[in-house]
Amino acid sequence: MAMDRKPIVSAKEVELLIAQGQPIVIHEGYALQLTQWIDRHPGGRLAILHMVGRDASDEINVYHSARSLQMMKQHRLGRIQEPWKNLEPPIRSPNYRDQISQPKDSCIAAPVTKGTTAPVPGHRSRPSIDIGPLGFLTPPSCTGVNPQPDLIPGGSCSRRIGSVQSADPEKQALLDTPDKISSEGSRIAYATTMEQKEIAEGILDYPSLDEETQQSIRLHYRALHQEIINRGLYQCRYSEYGKESIRYAVLFCAFLYLLLTGWYLTSAIFLGLFWQQIMFTAHDAGHRGITGNFVIDTLIGAFIADFCCGLSIGWWKSSHNVHHLITNMPEHDPDIQNIPLFSNSPTFMKSVFSTFYNFEFVWDGAADFLVPYQKYTYYPVMALARFNLYMLSWLHLLSPRATQLGSAWWTRHVELVFMLFYWAIFGYALVWCTLPDWPTRIGFVMISHMMTMILHVQITLSHWGMPTSDLGPMESFPQRQLRTTMDVDCPAWLDFLHGGLQFQAVHHLFPRLPRHNLREGQFLVREFCEKTNIQYNCYGFVKGNKVVLSRLEEVAKMVEMMVDCQKHMAETGESGLN
Repeated sequence: MAMDRKPIVSAKEVELLIAQGQPIVIHEGYALQLTQWIDRHPGGRLAILHMVGRDASDEINVYHSARSLQMMKQHRLGRIQEPWKNLEPPIRSPNYRDQISQPKDSCIAAPVTKGTTAPVPGHRSRPSIDIGPLGFLTPPSCTGVNPQPDLIPGGSCSRRIGSVQSADPEKQALLDTPDKISSEGSRIAYATTMEQKEIAEGILDYPSLDEETQQSIRLHYRALHQEIINRGLYQCRYSEYGKESIRYAVLFCAFLYLLLTGWYLTSAIFLGLFWQQIMFTAHDAGHRGITGNFVIDTLIGAFIADFCCGLSIGWWKSSHNVHHLITNMPEHDPDIQNIPLFSNSPTFMKSVFSTFYNFEFVWDGAADFLVPYQKYTYYPVMALARFNLYMLSWLHLLSPRATQLGSAWWTRHVELVFMLFYWAIFGYALVWCTLPDWPTRIGFVMISHMMTMILHVQITLSHWGMPTSDLGPMESFPQRQLRTTMDVDCPAWLDFLHGGLQFQAVHHLFPRLPRHNLREGQFLVREFCEKTNIQYNCYGFVKGNKVVLSRLEEVAKMVEMMVDCQKHMAETGESGLN
């Protein structure tokens, strides 16, 4: 359907095309027909699928250069007559799992259309139980279980997430709904109730989800974006990378000197610090925050991540693009899908189908056993996380997803060559040929890899302690990013240690903003939050860690209580639990 033949389309026509499986995204009042582009999108298919049926003007504008935005005009189907109201993207619908096995020409599943949304925003998959009139579960308590200290007295298997009061009777009714496990609903009922509690808290703590309020937030956000452009904050300060390069060189030379003088395990410390520091620049390149040129920044990122560190920049971009768009959604954000080791959301107790990995994260006995201890295993696992990244990198490069990049097809071949060079140099020449014996080899590998722990803590710090509730398609992009992301407060002289990752909220609002300009951008974001009444979450590094550990402990106690109730019901025969 050419634009010159039909320059204006109605919202109903667009909805019908989406229902027929066409990936249509709204941008600047136009419907973009992306069927021909979705398999050639350098950012991957999923980045588009999560925007289908949405006005993605803000996301598109902050993610793409002026040249890319100009190229998008060729995909315009037509201007939409009336103001667009967001649909729930089909990839987030409960039947998406069944639809992905359809023939290739069916791009997406049928959407959740207007007028069919739940009374409370935040629809989750697997709705296998009845929901009350306000969207909350109200099952009876299961008695006879010894409650945890923070549980409600009286033998009830219920737990309050927080004592929030509201002047709005309807909102207070949501908060006052008891969180109890029913004998029939069991684990899924309990998890759903905890979900709905978080949704109610999100509705209370942040601006209203009505169209007028959210549109006002969008307009302020666009004014903020223009201010950032006017101030020249998208201009990279290359002199800062000159300073960075000196620090990288010092760390690498210290590693080489100590290695050659036989201080093997000490040299491993400096190699690990070199990896930790240089990956910040790979992160910048992955967001095209250095030169702004896709080819040049991709090569910089691949050289650092693949050749110097053995990690696939393609894998990182594949998951990171999705993470930025649907931050902290348990079913969709790969950065928080860590079952059975960790769970920062009650949603995982229901077992969730990952639209990123295309398989179900099953909540099983291993999760019942491990998650209650996650507060204590967090740092040890972060110390060993690099080994998992090796595996994910190779799985990505050997998967079909690495070939579905259209004009960026060549990046996979570059990565494979760089990764092979890394293992030839690090694995063979260094570990096997240079180090004298197995105890030294094992010690060297473990120490060097554990030194990158601070990077892994920094990555998880900004999101694992934040809400995972979905407030529905009406929530604006900037509000969701600020609601699910935490900044870390630190003095300017410590910026080198955090590598820009301490400004994650600012970075999520403006992903292409060069790292060395984020601190200046933070002042503007604070002003934006004051104008829009959106809470800006910023804590010191120690306090931020406490927030994450508290969240992990909170979910762990949910699991402990759930398991205790299941044992009680199994012993008394009140339900047929597995």
